[in-house]
Amino acid sequence: MKTSQDLVPLGKTDILISTVGVGAWAWGDRMMWGYGGSGYSDADIREAFDVSLANGTNWFDTAEVYGMGRSEKFLGRFLPTTSKEVLVATKFFPFPWRLSRKSLIRRLEKSLERLQLSQVDLYQIHMPLGRWSKPPHVSALADAVSAGLTRAVGVSNFNTEKTKLANETLLAKGVPLASNQVEYSLFDRRIERNGLLDYCRENEITVIAYSPLAKGMVTGKYGPDNPPPGPRKRIYPAEKLRRAQPLITLLKETGAAHGKTAAQVALNWTICKGTVPIPGAKNGKQAAENLGAMGWRLSAEEVTALDEASNAIP
Repeated sequence: MKTSQDLVPLGKTDILISTVGVGAWAWGDRMMWGYGGSGYSDADIREAFDVSLANGTNWFDTAEVYGMGRSEKFLGRFLPTTSKEVLVATKFFPFPWRLSRKSLIRRLEKSLERLQLSQVDLYQIHMPLGRWSKPPHVSALADAVSAGLTRAVGVSNFNTEKTKLANETLLAKGVPLASNQVEYSLFDRRIERNGLLDYCRENEITVIAYSPLAKGMVTGKYGPDNPPPGPRKRIYPAEKLRRAQPLITLLKETGAAHGKTAAQVALNWTICKGTVPIPGAKNGKQAAENLGAMGWRLSAEEVTALDEASNAIP
């Protein structure tokens, strides 16, 4: 079923984001993604940026801890070279030694230096660690808006209770909670079952879906006899991949009916669920494929069939 390629509002703000963003976790990350090895180079990352913009996205999500600041620095080098409007989201990581509310502003200022910007479009608390899910510290996000350092604020990895508290805290300051960035894919549908997705829909909080391709598992590239490398092998053991094979087959069959890949179907499924996915892209080929998920929609029947197939995955 075809629809126009569209933009959606970021929460209750007037910021319009494309229905697929680009996650820049892999840009400079060695531990999970192997940056600096034989897999991909700085030139590949640059190509991913250019191809992403050429194929219709208008925003990138990064964080101060991605590649120990390298991800933000990549964007900082790329942004001045394009004439297109590019929206940037980044995150504050609540390390245990960051005790003061003022540390959030200081770290945002450091992120802005790496990004070569005076303001980001979305600033998020990366995880609800320690005091950083409690009202006095969550309200520091409102201070960042007041200081003109970010246009909108969000959280990441907050459960339903903590999201509700953060939303109420910020609304009391006159600043809406724009988003919650959480893991969501056909391999991980916890937010449907724990009430978080419903709460965010009811309160106009955008759910940003990270790892929407289940770190590559939905593509069919990996299986019980061909496990993924590195830490992903522990996350997706052979038994889990074995039980996912009917889903992978259905993704491929559904994609064939639309002239799309399994990955594009999986991303479109997250869009149909009312979330905004941010798949990673380490090169231009991946970027182009990811953004082929925009501009069309699965039918309600196809979404239901994928739901049922994914139920077999523990």
